[in-house]
Amino acid sequence: MRIRLIAVGTKMPSWVEQGFAEYAKRLPHDCRIELVEIPLGHRGKNQPINKAIEQEGQAMLAAMKPQNTCVALEVLGKPWSTDQLSKQMSNWRMEGQDVDLLVGGPNGLSPQCTKLAKQKWSLSPLTLPHPLVRIMLAEQLYRAWTILNNHPYHK
Repeated sequence: MRIRLIAVGTKMPSWVEQGFAEYAKRLPHDCRIELVEIPLGHRGKNQPINKAIEQEGQAMLAAMKPQNTCVALEVLGKPWSTDQLSKQMSNWRMEGQDVDLLVGGPNGLSPQCTKLAKQKWSLSPLTLPHPLVRIMLAEQLYRAWTILNNHPYHK
């Protein structure tokens, strides 16, 4: 199974890249996580935010693979515990599905991305900094994998 984190934002601080890479490298070859960065949409004084969100959405749609299961990370999505995430991973694997996880920019995901998502997942009702979300996702995916494989990391 391959999990693709399609996230708006580029040029992350080195601690973000290092944190994401640390958990990504812990996952085995049969459960890889890949980061696909999407540039921020143009934001300007006279530019409506909706245009920037639409630009980001178009770029995300172009980066997605139509055969993959699409999961949108949304504040209003369903919260999953780590155990529930491990069950989701098991389901994705049993279905033979690769997964595209979508993380929007500072103003959220475009409506077309949200509409396309098979599932909507909320990491927290809190507003989280997007760089930190990348690390949290990688760590939680690794933790969920350890649960499925009876690895002691999750205890």
